[in-house]
Amino acid sequence: MVRKHFGTDGIRGQANKAITPELAMKVAQATGVLFQRGDHRHRAVIGKDTRLSGYMIEYAMVAGFSSVGVDTLLLGPMPTPAVAMLTHSMRADVGVMISASHNAYEDNGVKLFGPDGYKLSDEVEARIEAMLEADLAMKLSKPADLGRAMRVEGDRARYVEFAKRTLSRAVSLEGLRIVIDCANGAAYKVAPEALWELGAEVVRIGVEPDGFNINREVGSTAPAALIAKVRETRADIGIALDGDGDRLLVVDETGRAVDGDQLIAVIADSWRREGRLARPGVVATVMSNLGLERYLEGVGLTLARTAVGDRYVLEHMRAHGYNVGGEQSGHIILSDFSTTGDGLVTALQVLAVVKESGRPASEVCRRFEPLPQILRSVRTGGGDPLDDPKVARAIELARGKLAGSGRLVIRASGTEPVIRVMAEGEEREAIERIVEEICDALARSARAA
Repeated sequence: MVRKHFGTDGIRGQANKAITPELAMKVAQATGVLFQRGDHRHRAVIGKDTRLSGYMIEYAMVAGFSSVGVDTLLLGPMPTPAVAMLTHSMRADVGVMISASHNAYEDNGVKLFGPDGYKLSDEVEARIEAMLEADLAMKLSKPADLGRAMRVEGDRARYVEFAKRTLSRAVSLEGLRIVIDCANGAAYKVAPEALWELGAEVVRIGVEPDGFNINREVGSTAPAALIAKVRETRADIGIALDGDGDRLLVVDETGRAVDGDQLIAVIADSWRREGRLARPGVVATVMSNLGLERYLEGVGLTLARTAVGDRYVLEHMRAHGYNVGGEQSGHIILSDFSTTGDGLVTALQVLAVVKESGRPASEVCRRFEPLPQILRSVRTGGGDPLDDPKVARAIELARGKLAGSGRLVIRASGTEPVIRVMAEGEEREAIERIVEEICDALARSARAA
């Protein structure tokens, strides 16, 4: 069936327009009905980020779950990985994260987790999608069986302790001055607390949410503030999380940004030396730089590539037994600890390597020189220009030019009507021309459609 609501990472859209109280309530009802398995009292865990619209969606979902006899445990502002962890830890039947991740405050969304803490499969999401169009009146509970709702106490401390325990008790961050940018988002309390409890000198930015400023000029997608603060305070390293705390960006002591590919290399090599890799390799997406692949080969590790999206990385990890994977964007999954990307836990692993090495972050976190990589997007306006013979010919010629020296990735976006074109190779000017030629062909096809 055609998916009307669910995208590559749950449901997302403009609050009170695409994401309405009515939709949120129906999603809760459908999910609550689907996950009622057995005779026990069923429970849903609900967390959110700091958007103003979170209140509206949260209470609509409480109404939906209650109407089908599911109790709700409300966490308040908590990172996505904390919701996933607590769903499993608290033995809930389903977990909900209300967030639009790195988007501006006007947007919001819903991510769903099963009782094991993993995001739902495409198949389960499709079943929920179908139920949104169905009449659920017969599934509503009797008055005596309605669900209850309660605020959870101590959830923040539980997650902080969980994150700390991903490191050996012998590891201390004492002596490190760390700037932490929480994007005015879900991790604005837990991330600084965890770093401070581990002994670091913590400089905090992006920790004053007001309902409107999530991701605004702060966070992993806007690192200028972090870079400036690292330089101003002469910090050893900077960490920027996104609005829901499931991905990160690192800035070294010189103010240079370090992306997810470099962080994967740091963790993979550290775990290789310690014998902690479940398999001699890692999982990344087709967007990860060829430089990462070459670096891993140099230390005896492989790189398995998947479609774009942390859920596809995780699916491959689970199917083939890997315990390290991630995306260039900073979604990094360490499955020994988490069922989803966790910006704080990833940061702690990197910080441990920096501290143990005794070397500056600029040396520790720069493992390879990335190949020039050009990414462009072409709005399609409907239709599929990739079926156009002229576009296919342009792509074929481009692949021929890059054969043996680079890569070409062309994919449709999972969240908007655009085609993304990425090329990488040894010479920037050459790949820029290749990308321009393909984008021109796509644009002409879109105009003619």
